[in-house]
Amino acid sequence: MSDKHNDFKPYIPADKVAPEFTVTSILIGIILAIVFGAANAYLGLRVGMTISASIPAAVISMGIIRVILRRDSILENNLVQTIGSAGESVAAGAIFTLPALFLWANEGIISAPSIITIFLIALVGGILGVIFMVPLRQALIVEEHGVLPFPEGTACAEVLLAGEEGGSKASTVFTGLGIAALYKFIADGMKVFPSEIGYDIKGYAGSAIGIQVLPALVGVGYICGPKISSYMLAGGTLSWFVIMPIIALFGADATIFPGDVVISSLAPSDLWGTYVKYIGAGAVATGGIISLIKSLPLIVKTFSQAMKSMGKKATSQNTLRTEIDIPMPILLILLLIIAVAIWLLPMFPVNFLGALIIVIFGFFFATVSSRMVGLIGSSNNPVSGMAIATLIIATILLKATGTTGVDGMVGSIAIGAIICVIAAIAGDCSQDLKTGFILGATPKKQQIGEIIGVIASAAAIGYVLYLLNAAWGYGSAEIPAPQATMMQMIVEGIMNAQLPWALIFAGAGVAIVIEILGVPVLPVAVGMYLPFSLSAGIMAGGLVRLAMDKRKVSEEEKKESVERGTLYTSGLIAGEGLMGVVLAVLAVVNKAEAIDVSKAFNIGQIGSLVVFALLIVTLVMVCLKKKEKKEQK
Repeated sequence: MSDKHNDFKPYIPADKVAPEFTVTSILIGIILAIVFGAANAYLGLRVGMTISASIPAAVISMGIIRVILRRDSILENNLVQTIGSAGESVAAGAIFTLPALFLWANEGIISAPSIITIFLIALVGGILGVIFMVPLRQALIVEEHGVLPFPEGTACAEVLLAGEEGGSKASTVFTGLGIAALYKFIADGMKVFPSEIGYDIKGYAGSAIGIQVLPALVGVGYICGPKISSYMLAGGTLSWFVIMPIIALFGADATIFPGDVVISSLAPSDLWGTYVKYIGAGAVATGGIISLIKSLPLIVKTFSQAMKSMGKKATSQNTLRTEIDIPMPILLILLLIIAVAIWLLPMFPVNFLGALIIVIFGFFFATVSSRMVGLIGSSNNPVSGMAIATLIIATILLKATGTTGVDGMVGSIAIGAIICVIAAIAGDCSQDLKTGFILGATPKKQQIGEIIGVIASAAAIGYVLYLLNAAWGYGSAEIPAPQATMMQMIVEGIMNAQLPWALIFAGAGVAIVIEILGVPVLPVAVGMYLPFSLSAGIMAGGLVRLAMDKRKVSEEEKKESVERGTLYTSGLIAGEGLMGVVLAVLAVVNKAEAIDVSKAFNIGQIGSLVVFALLIVTLVMVCLKKKEKKEQK
């Protein structure tokens, strides 16, 4: 345990009261929670990952409150990002699991989940995530200050502290948002050029090369950095240039389960969909379990610290504003009400055992998630890995206690969904509380703000899921929903013994080899599971980040350059995500063909590469813009 926090002084002293929990901050926060929730839902269903919304929410808030409303209130801005970032976390938990229910509904196995069911699952998971994080705040945020870096929480505090630059920073986000929205509309709305280009390599059967030329992928690659991007590309290379050609070579004219046609008749994309995605699923599941096993010492440490800090707090009369949390009795009452509701309400298809699993595993994974984001950040937090581990255990337990068939499958997904939202929100809440700790915010107000963000985004996420499913259908090329399809396979395999276990175990073996080699398993496994073209698009953004990191300039200038790029690419991701939702609306109301001009005008694959190159040039220009300004001075 560190003593560094004893010398720490927040930006706003504990004995000073500043505007924080205001009507303005609540309204802006709710809007951003819904916007970033929808954008991240689309992104996650397309590429299998989401990005932290804290920093873009903070700069947009500064642009509105400081520049437009002309108010100087850093704690108001902090509350906006606290509420706004909850939308991204609720979306992450929902889209990694709930589309599995839509997939079964499309197959006629069950009815599609109702809006109220989706709302309650997201709401319960989100509120539990906040409840479980509150007792951990003293241990993780205060006692471990200076030990756990909390990269995104600290970065968000730095952005807010540099509030005098809020206008230019907000304009950078909005510029990226506008460019990406226009790009997406021209590419996938008007279809002036294809958003994915590819080529099946004839002389190397089973392989294909290609790239998806979309703004969000560049943004993900830039934010994740060259290492994570290259790991994903390595996984895609392993699948598309090693495993698939081997299957094509040795399979030849054989028909092998789960396929129902001869292998030689399958195109590379069909080969991937029929066989390789199971290998990737095995690798992802194993990677998630490995990450949890490696976290066990941290989990034990966090539990012990939490219990000690709660004991201290119970005997302390310290009533400083910066030390006030939601009272423990209120948290316990909320927990009891939610646990009983999960057990008794028909919207939750789980029995008493399922409710117990949710509470126990929820607190366990909230603890894991809260410390993990303190070490590696929210964007690298293996939330889906935690959900997979929960899903496997829950499915086995439900089957063993007699809850089988469709009821067991739906119950398993419901449990996994709630746990996934719990883990995502607990991680987000810990980052937000770290930002507030540095700035001198009131923890209780932030925790209430997080709950408000959960309620707003939970109310909206069901409509977004229905919209995207109606427009394209989960499992399609537009929204492959990688984690959800994988969780569907795992639950079906355990309940019905229909999984191609040989392929799953092959993927598990690959994951173990990757771990032995000292390479992070999850990004490689996700790369194996996703199309190569998607990883290639992400790598393009990673290369830009690599070039910026390698520039021979001062550390301060390099930091400013990377920060501008991060804000711009956050805008790119949000812009494409929001335009994706707009295009989904047009598809649902049968107006998509009205804006399609591809028959009259199309610049083809070469044009796609040219436009994509121009997009990357805009990113480079944004990164270098700060230096250019200084040189002009």
